[in-house]
Amino acid sequence: MTRFDLVPPLAADGHLALTERELTDWGRRLGRQIDPPLVITIDGDLGAGKTTLARAICEGYGVTEEVTSPTFAIVHAYDAPKSPVHHVDLYRLDDAKGLQNIGWDDLVQADALLIIEWPERAGQLLPPHLPIQLRQVPGDASHRVLIAGGQTEYRSGTP
Repeated sequence: MTRFDLVPPLAADGHLALTERELTDWGRRLGRQIDPPLVITIDGDLGAGKTTLARAICEGYGVTEEVTSPTFAIVHAYDAPKSPVHHVDLYRLDDAKGLQNIGWDDLVQADALLIIEWPERAGQLLPPHLPIQLRQVPGDASHRVLIAGGQTEYRSGTP
C-alpha cells in the first residue's frame, strides 16, 4: 500500500528539494505513522541533515526528551509510548567488526524503532530496513533532496 501522505511536499510538481522545515515536518509525519519493530537507515554526507531528520522522526514517534547526535556515544536510547527508540551513529566505526562492541545483535533484534546513521559501516550485517537518503543540493545550502524507500539491503556503491 502506498502512503501518499508521506510523499514530500511538492513532489507531484517535480520539487523534491526540501527546506529544513519541510524535512522536519515530513520526519514527524513518518514518526507518527510507523510501528515497531522497524529499522530506518539515514544515509547522507556530513551536514546533510541526518540527525535533524532522526530528531523529527523521534518527535513524531513520541519521544519527549531531547534527541541529540550519538556521534561520540554511538548509541542513544529513548523511551516512547510505542516502544524504545535506539538512535545509532556508526560514523566512528571503521567497519562492521566494531558492531559487536555496541550490542548490535540486541539492537537489531529488539522490538523497537532503530534509526541508523552511516548505515554503510554495518556492511552485510545491516538488517532489512527502510532506507532514507539525504543529499545536499549543489549551490543551495538551505535545501536537501530526500529519497525514501526502495532497496532494503545495503550494497556498497549503490546509490
